[in-house]
Formats: sequence, structure tokens, C-alpha cells
Amino acid sequence: MEQPNLHHQNKDDIINYYLGFQDLLISISTQCITADLSDIDNLIESSLKQIGEFVEADRSYIFKYDFANETTSNTHEWCNDGIEPEIDNLQNVPVNFINDWLTAHKNGEAFVVDDVEELPKSDDEFSLRNILEPQGIKSLIAIPKINDNKLIGFVGFDSVRKKHTYSENEKNILFVFANMLVSIQQRKEQENLIKEQKQKKEILLRSLSIQNEKLNEYAQMVSHDLKAPLINIHNLVDWFIMDNEKLFSQETLAPLKEVLFNVEKMDFLIKGILEYALIAKPDESEKEIDINETINDILKILSIPKNIDVKVQKNLPKISGNEWKFQQVFQNLIQNAIKYNNKQKGVIEIGFTDKKNVYEFFVKDNGIGIHRDYFSRIFKAFTKLESSSSSSGIGLSIVKRIVEDYKGKVWVESEENSGTTFYFTIQKN
Repeated sequence: MEQPNLHHQNKDDIINYYLGFQDLLISISTQCITADLSDIDNLIESSLKQIGEFVEADRSYIFKYDFANETTSNTHEWCNDGIEPEIDNLQNVPVNFINDWLTAHKNGEAFVVDDVEELPKSDDEFSLRNILEPQGIKSLIAIPKINDNKLIGFVGFDSVRKKHTYSENEKNILFVFANMLVSIQQRKEQENLIKEQKQKKEILLRSLSIQNEKLNEYAQMVSHDLKAPLINIHNLVDWFIMDNEKLFSQETLAPLKEVLFNVEKMDFLIKGILEYALIAKPDESEKEIDINETINDILKILSIPKNIDVKVQKNLPKISGNEWKFQQVFQNLIQNAIKYNNKQKGVIEIGFTDKKNVYEFFVKDNGIGIHRDYFSRIFKAFTKLESSSSSSGIGLSIVKRIVEDYKGKVWVESEENSGTTFYFTIQKN
């Protein structure tokens, strides 16, 4: 579209000119929104060409400010046919060469030279006139680029073949264009940041996976190496007691029985550490789990005293997850309910409540209960509230870790001598 002489054209021509200008900006904006920013340089240079041609500039360009080094550099440039490019000559230009337009830009204003020939002559080779004239510039406008209230650069337009005076409306539209360029670069920076974060996350996950695998292998190796001598110690002491029960008094054999107790304690501890390490393995066998079947399988393998009645709610839900891990959760909670039940007629209840987004499971007993001061402590690894048991003190920490891995929560409600209820939530499929 041919640019009208805004001082001599009639009102309709001027209106049509500005409407065309706005339509061009809308078109460029649409391109920026829908474009793949992997080739952002071509996108920017294409927009510089379109705007430059519309306002009949001979050269349009983008500079970035580097205030740390007090320089400015030309990053993108479009030149009309027959116009010499200047981008290679305008790298790391000291900002003190352009004090006047830097001041304007810091104030959020455009720097405008309507006629270079009217600039004062000077013997200083770095005066503004002496910088612009060798580039053949007759008129120019430089619009600041501002991001988050920080001056980051400017977009400029040179008139080489003829002088040009920009109207206020043209300046306003060019400010919109400058802001559009800032948005493009912001979007590109955000995409690069997201891509970089994804790459770092993938590297971290690969590293964690390798470390977890090594940890699991190490845990199993240590478990095997420790358990073998423990079994030998246990067998030797047990055989000695059996062979010499008639020769020694119970008081004499008591220290050896204490050795057996501690060997069993160590065996449970090693087993607990191995199980704790194994739950960190990636869920390679996620599937739909029928909790009814899981509970039935656990109750078949556990040694449940005759004085304890286990009541299981019917129609327990199906969930998605690793079957072994959820067996660990219920098995540890049921074992705890059995172990810490001192009632003549013990009762354990297993059930759930269907909530909006989660299933809330519970394992309830009428056992010895827990003082509320210990509610948070019991979920920490190796924590036991009594030392007479050979258990590892890892069971509840395993429960907590598995449940939280599945974005759930676990908590306890209890009264001493009245019983304990453990609750945990699992998100619905």
C-alpha cells in the first residue's frame, strides 16, 4: 500500500492508511500466535520486512541493550532492494555513542530524527550525525522495547532514499509492533525454559532410576551377605541349647536365648531394610487390583491367633497400582493390629469409605492403643514404641511411603487401651 502524504491527503486516504496499518499488525500478530517458534528469526525478519515496506522505510532492525557491558548490538535486520546492510558493523556499539536516544528510551519514548542534515555538525567521529550519515540515513525512528518495566532494546526504521516524518498515530502503531516483538521473544524464552526444564527432569529421572536400581541391587546383596552368617549363628546357638538343655539351668541358658532373640531382631531389620529399598523400584507392573482378593490372600498367609476375629467389609473397591506394594500396605497394618492387641477377644475391622475423589481405607483394632504424642513418630523408619519385640520398626514407614507415592495420605486415630484405627486414601482410577 502506498503511503499517503499525511499533510496533504484527504481524510479518507489517511483513515484507509491507518486501517491498513492496523490490519497488517493483526495479520502479523496472528502469525506470531499460530507460528512454530522454532524458527523465530525468520518470523521476526518477515515482520520487519512487512512493517518496513508498509511505512516505506529502507531498513528496519532490532537492537538489544547489554547494560552489563554498556553496549548495544544489532540482532535482526531487513533491507530494501539496493540498500546496504549494516548489521555486521553495528555489534557491541558503546551506549555512550547514543546518549540522546538511550535517554529517550529509558523514559519510554521513541527517539526520532526527522532530518539527519539538521543535526549539529561535529569533528567528533562518534557524534550522532557522523554515525548516521555514513549509513546513508536521512530520517529514522527508534522505538524502545520494554519487558517487565525493563528496557531491553529497540526496533528502528531508517529512511535512506527520502526523508520521512512519522505522525503520532504511526508512532503509536509502531509501539504496538515493538510490544508484539517483545511478546514473541518472551514466548520463545518460555518455550526454551520449559524445554530445558524437561531435559533436566529427564536426565534427573534417568539418574535416579539408575541410582535406585543400584541401591536395590546393593540392598539385596547386603541382605544376602548379612543373613547368611545370622542363619549360621541362629542355628548353632539353637542346636547348642537343644543339645544341652538338660546339662545347664535355665538361668545359664538365658544369655544364649537372648542371643537368639537379637539374631531374630536383626533378621527382621534386614528384611525390613530390603523391603523399604524395594518399594523405590519403578512400578513396572501397574494393573487393576481387586482389594477383596488382596485381603483374602494376606489373611491366608498370616498367623492369626484364635482369639482375634478379623472382619472384612464386603465389596471393597478395585484400584490401579502395583499389587505387591498394596499387599505390603495392608499386610503391615494387619500385622500391627494383631501384634498390639492385648484383649481376650480381639477384633480387627478392614473397610473403606467412598469419598468424592478418593477411596478412604481403614484398618481398625481394639488393642492397646497409642498415645497421641506418638502419632507422628510412628511413621518414621526404625521407630518402635517398645523394645521387647523383634520387629524392625519399618512397617509403618513403608505404608506411609507407598501411600504417598500414590498421592494419598495416611494418618492414625487412637486411644490408649481402647484401640487404634489407621486410615489412608488412594485416588480413584
